[in-house]
Amino acid sequence: MDLIKIARETFHTEADALYKAAERLDQNFLDAISLILGTEGKLIITGVGKSGLVGAKMAATFASTGTSSFFLHPTEALHGDLGMIGKGDTLLAISSSGESEELTKILPHIKRFNIPLIGLTGNESSSLGSYADVFLDISVEKEACPLGVAPTTSTTLTMALGDALAVALMEQRGFKQEDFASFHPGGSLGKKLFVRIKDLMRTTELPIINSTTTLKDAIVTMSEGKLGTVLIVDETDAFIAILSDGDLRRALMKEGFSLDHLAIKYASRNPKSYTNTELLASDALEIIENGRIQLLPITNEIGNIIGVLHIHDLINAGIKSK
Repeated sequence: MDLIKIARETFHTEADALYKAAERLDQNFLDAISLILGTEGKLIITGVGKSGLVGAKMAATFASTGTSSFFLHPTEALHGDLGMIGKGDTLLAISSSGESEELTKILPHIKRFNIPLIGLTGNESSSLGSYADVFLDISVEKEACPLGVAPTTSTTLTMALGDALAVALMEQRGFKQEDFASFHPGGSLGKKLFVRIKDLMRTTELPIINSTTTLKDAIVTMSEGKLGTVLIVDETDAFIAILSDGDLRRALMKEGFSLDHLAIKYASRNPKSYTNTELLASDALEIIENGRIQLLPITNEIGNIIGVLHIHDLINAGIKSK
C-alpha cells in the first residue's frame, strides 16, 4: 500500500475543492460580509459534530481579528442557552447536509426572534438553506475519506471559508497589526506583536563618551558598559558616531595606532539609530538583523541618546523576527 500516494491524493482532493469553491464565490459572500459588519451585537457560531469543532475555531478567529464572536452548541441552546442570543446578534450556522437534527430544531426560534441567519451548508434546499438569510455554499464533490463518509474535504472547505470571511472583515475594518496585538498580549504572539522598544531598551549606565575622549578612556567605558560598544556624542549631546569592539580590533591593525588618539578617529560615522520607541520589538530585531549590528541606539527628536536596544535583550525576551 502506497501511503505517500494516498496522502498526496488527500491533499489534491481537498485543494481541488478549495479552488472550485474560490471560483464560485459570489454576491452571497459579500452579503454575508455586509450582514456581519452591520451586526451591533455578537456574531454567534453554531454547529454539531465536526461542523461544531470547525465553528469553534471560526469563532476564535473572528474574536481575535476584531469581530466579537463566540460558539454556541445547538444542544445547549435548546436547553436554555438560546437566551445567550439577543437583539442585535447574528447567527452563523454550519451543517454540510443542512439537516442536522439539533441545529434544525433551533432554527424556528431564531427566526421568531428575527435574528439574521447566515447558513453554511452544501444543500441550499435543506432546512438550514431555507431558513438562512444568506446562503454560503460548502458543497464538495467528494470527501477525501476513502469511504466517502468522514468529514474531511468538507471541513477543510468550511474552515477556509471561515478564514476568508475573517480576512475580508479585517480588510474592510482596516484592522491593523497593532489591533491584532491588543488581542494577543501574552505568549509568543504577544511578544512578537505587543512588546515594543520602550519595554526592552536600556536607559541607564549607557556607555556614552564625547567626541574629545581618547581611545584609552573609551576602552574603559566600553568595558564598564558591557555592551562591546561606546556611543559618541558631540558638544550638544547629539549622537554622531559609534565605536564597537570590531572597530577597535580593526584600529589595532592600522599603522600609527595610538591609545592617545581620539576614539572618534576609529569610530563609524552616521550610525543606525531609531527614534520611535513605540516600534514593535520584532520590527527592531529585523532592523538589527538586516543591518548586521548588535546594538540599536534610540534617540529623541533632536538626536540625543535616550536608550539602547541590544540584540541579546531581544533574544532573552523571546522576541523573534517576522
